Amino acid sequence: MKIRDFGVEIWMNAYENDCTYNLAETCVCSLSVGELLALSGQREAVLEELAATRLTYGDIEGSPRLRRAIAGLYRSQPPEQITITNGAIGANALAMLTLVEPGDRVISVLPTYQQHYSIPESIGARVDILQLREEDGWLPDLDRLRQLVKEAGGRVKLINVNNPNNPTGSVMEEPMLRGIVDIAREAGAWLLCDEVYRGLCHEGEPYTASVADLYERGISTGSMSKTYSLAGLRLGWIAGPAGLHGMLSRQRDYHVISVGRLDDLLAAVALESREAISARNLAICREGGRLLEEFVAAQPRISYVKPKGGTTAFLRYDLPMGSEELCRRLQGETGVMLLPGKALDMEGYLRIGYCNDPAITREGLAVFDRWLRQQ
Repeated sequence: MKIRDFGVEIWMNAYENDCTYNLAETCVCSLSVGELLALSGQREAVLEELAATRLTYGDIEGSPRLRRAIAGLYRSQPPEQITITNGAIGANALAMLTLVEPGDRVISVLPTYQQHYSIPESIGARVDILQLREEDGWLPDLDRLRQLVKEAGGRVKLINVNNPNNPTGSVMEEPMLRGIVDIAREAGAWLLCDEVYRGLCHEGEPYTASVADLYERGISTGSMSKTYSLAGLRLGWIAGPAGLHGMLSRQRDYHVISVGRLDDLLAAVALESREAISARNLAICREGGRLLEEFVAAQPRISYVKPKGGTTAFLRYDLPMGSEELCRRLQGETGVMLLPGKALDMEGYLRIGYCNDPAITREGLAVFDRWLRQQ
């Protein structure tokens, strides 16, 4: 199988270990094990359980405790419809490898995480892009989505969306999601929503509605990485309709076997403590968002659509250079790391993460501002 180079991951692998100010980070400031245990309020009990855990394969499909905790994130998803994976990256890949065949028609938004269009392309599907536009607040144009379905003769196997969106931070509220569901239902298409940032809406209810709860062919993918600050656990999941789990499991046998028992246990502890983690993380997101808003307001070379959720924003810049050159020069001269829009197939933009350690965000933005004023 041939597949395009993964622009974001190649860039992150090349540059994130050599920066002073990581403004490309997409996780809310990561928790240490000690911080997680403190937030759980049951440090000694968890340590005893960890010490007693034998490092076997454990529950191949994930422990009942973990699957119950994940099911609790949804309105109508029972534990038996939760498939455990290695991160959301594994969840997205597993879902597409299970559902997509050569010759299928797939629709994906752009910008988004590259998996959503490059994996179907590699399988031999035809992928039509639903371009998100800044003037629409980076939200999908449902009339254009209907047109893409019509152009495919109504024969669309899968529609891929992302909510909250990476990289723009736009948020689709339930009425828009239901509009997309109506279009998918009419076409008989599966609807996969990458919800890895679900739980990080900055105002009001932090959790958006999930497509798994809205549609009989709706698939939600999520993980412990972004919303729960535990990327090091490498644990994700798929929630979807009855019958999908069996299909996924037959494909999963070739790729996953099981996740680590320690990861499983710590993920369950975190989800059982999600109110405390959510309060901590939303405070970090709001402070980072305030710092970013002040930076953009004062910086004449930068504009953006203010993000409503997630941990990233998409910055338009006014400089006579490509995004890769800008990011290389900026990091080489100042130690500030950003992600070039070109890595997301969106030249002319920069992705910034503003929910890392607030001190890093504050200092990194100040250094970036000074650098821009020298250009």
